[in-house]
Amino acid sequence: MTTSLALPPEVRREARLTVGLVATVVFLTAIAPLATDMYVPAFPQVAGELSTTATQVQLTLTTFFVGMALGQLVGGPVSDQRGRRRPLLAAILAMTAASIVCALTPSIGVMTAARFVQGFAGGWAMVIGRAVIVDLARGAQLVRVLNVIAGVGGIAPIVGPLLGAAILQLSHWRVSFWAVAALGVAMIVAVLVAVPESLPPERRNGGGLRTFGTAARVVLGNREYVGYVIVAGSSMGALFAYVATSAFVLQSMNGLSPVAYSVDFAANAGGMTVAALVAARLAGHVATRKLILTGQFAALAAGLGMLIGALWFDTPLVLAMICFFVLMTAQGLIIPNGGALASAAVPDHPGTGSAVQGFVQWVAAGVIAPIAGLGGDHTAVPMATLMIAGAATSLTGLLVVARRVSR
Repeated sequence: MTTSLALPPEVRREARLTVGLVATVVFLTAIAPLATDMYVPAFPQVAGELSTTATQVQLTLTTFFVGMALGQLVGGPVSDQRGRRRPLLAAILAMTAASIVCALTPSIGVMTAARFVQGFAGGWAMVIGRAVIVDLARGAQLVRVLNVIAGVGGIAPIVGPLLGAAILQLSHWRVSFWAVAALGVAMIVAVLVAVPESLPPERRNGGGLRTFGTAARVVLGNREYVGYVIVAGSSMGALFAYVATSAFVLQSMNGLSPVAYSVDFAANAGGMTVAALVAARLAGHVATRKLILTGQFAALAAGLGMLIGALWFDTPLVLAMICFFVLMTAQGLIIPNGGALASAAVPDHPGTGSAVQGFVQWVAAGVIAPIAGLGGDHTAVPMATLMIAGAATSLTGLLVVARRVSR
């Protein structure tokens, strides 16, 4: 998989889009779900060993998401100024060091701080990886590659919880952080081998963070870009409404066993992965906005089904499982395609565009997750309401784009 299609001459001479590069970016995008999902099964053990509360342990997850959002916001503009390769290596090194601190942590306070750094560096690396792809691909090829990255990267949410549970069965919760640190070392090697500098000096922005405000105003002034950011960001919120509450709905309210829940969770993530890969195959043959619209209507139907079931039928198991699968599969059509079209709308500011987009998505995830959990293990109404709101807001973003394009 090599290409130089529609690339500027200066990029064509120095860097190409290769299988190894795409695989490395997939690796980079997997760090967030792996660093989160491997750790979540160990919450009770962490609370016991560090003599803290469940709420304080949960806060380490929140700080990770906050760091992830801020890291993307900062990493994009810095890479626009300094280039991609060196800032990417620095971010992975910082993430690896933070993972080691988490593995050795003596207290919940140290872990909370280290998790923030881990998220910040992970978000920094993630946004630069995406910017490298935007540097080297255009048009349908860009949509296709970003869908492949999202599709293959969707394996991480499947593997993460299972790997974390296996580590707990065979060893200690700290081993999960040593595993993330080892992955960080592997990422450094992969970047050194497969990722060239994709942004030559003549295409860099000289001001870095000092010009970020100006660049952000440019990308946020692009109505098409904003519309697609709304499309992807609000769908990310609906996705995390599911992530935050599905365990309560399926296990506490319907009696599903932990093993059965893990299988269902993996199947839903698999649906999202397959949808993203199908969208990648269809790129250039079917209008991307049509694929997004199909996903939005499916997600809206899933939310309405959940709300009806929660209000009048006590959230039956079969209905919940079907709605969750439809919701997650729909996100495979919405989020990668919306993100790809957002990036394509601001080709002159790929780092800033990716940074703002990533920031919005992870802030949406961090804000929606605790709100969705307000129903506890008694009702799925808050979660269903957020699923509907996310799908409706995503559809509104697409309508914003449609009005802009029709002019």
